Amino acid sequence: MDESNHWYGHSRILGRYCGMADEAPRRIQGFLQHGWNYLHGFPPNDHWCSPGYPRFVWSDVLRRRGWSMGRRGHYLIGAPWIYLLDLEPDLGVKPKRTGTIWYPFHGWEKASVTGDHARLADEIRDTETESVTICLYWLEFANPGIRQAYESRGFRVICHGERGSRWDPSGRDFLRKQLVELRRHRRVASNRLGSALFYGASVGCEIGVYGDPMQFDDERPEYGGTARRMRLWPELHGVRVDPEVAGEAARSELGFEYQATPEELRRMFGWKRVRCA
Repeated sequence: MDESNHWYGHSRILGRYCGMADEAPRRIQGFLQHGWNYLHGFPPNDHWCSPGYPRFVWSDVLRRRGWSMGRRGHYLIGAPWIYLLDLEPDLGVKPKRTGTIWYPFHGWEKASVTGDHARLADEIRDTETESVTICLYWLEFANPGIRQAYESRGFRVICHGERGSRWDPSGRDFLRKQLVELRRHRRVASNRLGSALFYGASVGCEIGVYGDPMQFDDERPEYGGTARRMRLWPELHGVRVDPEVAGEAARSELGFEYQATPEELRRMFGWKRVRCA
């Protein structure tokens, strides 16, 4: 239904989980939360989700925030990430992990981010004690100046790929690539709390949140900014975060307890039962 349902290979992962062929992603009848969000799971502007259609969210706190803002029709299913872990329990598993994978906060096609990548790179170099992999969003990865800021400090610089769409397969393996990278690193860190940190904590990475959080040029006030993130999750900020606390937060924010069965997802998404060949 909505293009964002197919970003990062989400609809394909859920289709595989439901036993469907992977030839093309299936149309989901509703709106699927596509990233960790500390508002109500979706952008604040009302036109993003058409009234009357289901909203498939990761956690109960998002459902409750949505209700408090007059939104209805929420279904708790957990993040697509937890379905990938169910499908790929051994993908990328290493007997020994080393180094840190670092995710600088990024912009997107309609909003850029203001921040000093060179200064952030210096802080990362002075803080991390093992090898560092910098993972950039595709827009920043395509910017030679931003890449150079990290490569010149001796960091390995990668990109998981573009986020894709229903008909553009470029993002179909985005989360699989991310899982492989997270499972090879001992730590995951960023300058903002976000999806990658919770994904990493869910597969045993230590986490850290430090450095200039950077800003969207037109950051929406509804989110509450850095002050709200610090107020809600003070225990998840710092160079080193208690692994047990991070793991518990990841399970809650990613909605592990709400993982649906294939039959339940097919019913909620409006999918007929189709077996893979």
